[in-house]
Amino acid sequence: MPSIRDLKKDINFVLGDIIEAVYIWEAGSGNKESEEGTVIIDKAIDVFDELMDKVHQKDVEDRKAHFKSIRNELEVKATELVEQLNSMAG
Repeated sequence: MPSIRDLKKDINFVLGDIIEAVYIWEAGSGNKESEEGTVIIDKAIDVFDELMDKVHQKDVEDRKAHFKSIRNELEVKATELVEQLNSMAG
């Protein structure tokens, strides 16, 4: 089973990369601190907080299934954020 540390790193890296992509788009488009970019960044931070709270949840019966569901949720929410970013850039 992958470690909790790896899951935390994945959450951090994936959402951090999305935030960085927003900053790169804003810099490249000359649209610094855009409203759309701010919304995506805020959502990414909310997802990070939500997932980290779930990682630290103690009252879990099946830890393996719990962490797998967190990983799946990360994938779904990150995909949604990337789609929002792509629609902004496109």
